Amino acid sequence: MLNNLKKVLFLICGVSVIVSCTSEIDDLKPINQETSVSVFDNPESYKSFLAKIYAGIAISGQQGPAGNPDIAGLDEGFSNYLRLYWKLQELTTDEALIGWNDGTIKDLHYQNWTSGNEFIKTMYDRIFYQISLANEFIRQTSDSNLDARGVDATLRAEIQTYRAEARFMRALSYYHALDFYRNVPFTTEEDPIGAFLPNQTNATDLFAYIESELIAIDGDLVAPRQNEYARADQAAAWMLLANLYLNAEVYTGANRYSDARIQAEKVIAAGYTLEPNYQHLFLADNNLSNEIIFPIAFDGLHTQAYGGMTFLVHAPVGGSMSPADFGVSGGWAGVRTTSAFVEKFPGMENSADGRELFYTAGQTLEIENVSKFTDGYAIAKYKNVDRSGNPGSDTSGEFPDTDFPLFRLADAYLIYAEANIRGGGGTATTASDYVNLLRERAYGDTSGNISTSDLTLDFILDERARELYWECHRRTDLIRFGKFTSTSIWPWKGNVPGGTTTESFRNIFPLPTSDLSANPNLIQNPGY
Repeated sequence: MLNNLKKVLFLICGVSVIVSCTSEIDDLKPINQETSVSVFDNPESYKSFLAKIYAGIAISGQQGPAGNPDIAGLDEGFSNYLRLYWKLQELTTDEALIGWNDGTIKDLHYQNWTSGNEFIKTMYDRIFYQISLANEFIRQTSDSNLDARGVDATLRAEIQTYRAEARFMRALSYYHALDFYRNVPFTTEEDPIGAFLPNQTNATDLFAYIESELIAIDGDLVAPRQNEYARADQAAAWMLLANLYLNAEVYTGANRYSDARIQAEKVIAAGYTLEPNYQHLFLADNNLSNEIIFPIAFDGLHTQAYGGMTFLVHAPVGGSMSPADFGVSGGWAGVRTTSAFVEKFPGMENSADGRELFYTAGQTLEIENVSKFTDGYAIAKYKNVDRSGNPGSDTSGEFPDTDFPLFRLADAYLIYAEANIRGGGGTATTASDYVNLLRERAYGDTSGNISTSDLTLDFILDERARELYWECHRRTDLIRFGKFTSTSIWPWKGNVPGGTTTESFRNIFPLPTSDLSANPNLIQNPGY
């Protein structure tokens, strides 16, 4: 594998695995001839298997764009980890809705989903597929297994780093499980391979496990900004810890805002710098940005799939929008936003805030017909063109080079500011200075700057929306601020044109009916 993982991260060299789609069995089985034991007789397979773990959050099968899926159920485009994660984090909020009628997809924005919702179920399956991959890698890289294979000291040292990265990736998926479902089946490398029914954990214990894993691997991860592109380093783990601590009160009832601030400070001190041009963070060459801490990497030639960034570049293009301006062959006319989100920007579509990337020509502000793409403003955030306007590497215009910025420096600034407001320490002056760095980039000068007296929780929630929209934060943010279900409305929430409040139990998604039927150890979340 070459040094630039943006181009080759997902070339899997013979490690093919599947998992039960209902997740009741933590079982990795080879598709063809080799067992996982014989696979690891080849020293190069350690890095290849690690690449498969990273690949699992970007693509959804063995060959792409379709034909050999990792899991059964939805097709490979719909069952993509990032695509599902984005839908659950964004379509359920004021930031996005979709006009398609695929299955129960509209139920996400309407907030009337059931435990049979196929998108909620397949996200669950994806999460536990990823956990199974990581468990197997960690299992196969134990000291005893490395001793048995006679692995030399040089490779062993590399494997120690790989192993820490696999534990990070497992912690990331368990964090998503915690955030979405709270009380889930729990397995690690210590559990047996084969048919067994995992016990159900709870939010407090799962929180503690994720925290302990991220702390334990800190010394084995590469220092910030020193790893190959799109591989986890210490700063990625600090960002995950910061997010875990920021939401601790939601998950466990005990606030950890001071710890969130401390982790954000570590990231801020690690040498990352803000990208001067906000739009450049979401283009085909955003791998050049020193703001992005941990991306999900895509490549138009090597990660060809209809989920992930292919979805996020194509689906928001429709109406009178020019696909060529977005570096793609055509738009899918699916995703746009609500007037409630547009109103977060002073001046709305005419805002002086440069983060306002609305496309309005031929679009209406209000949505009368959810299925009509021109009802609602489109968002022109993600593009498959580079900073010079050149399209990505795939000449067909189907598959983008654009990476998804899962963690970036701007979020660390906002975490510090929110933690400070919530009593997590630091200073209000530092908090406002960090926010103003983002606003100076947005406005091009100091005209949008705020004072410490402007730093309120309501302001921070809106500022997070303006800075981080469509980056998989909104649902989690609204829940943390108590504004996801029973106290806030936005267009078409509750399947009402003007919106309505919904039941508070929807702050947590249901466990899939299929898993409850397969595993008697599981109890459904309240309300479902």
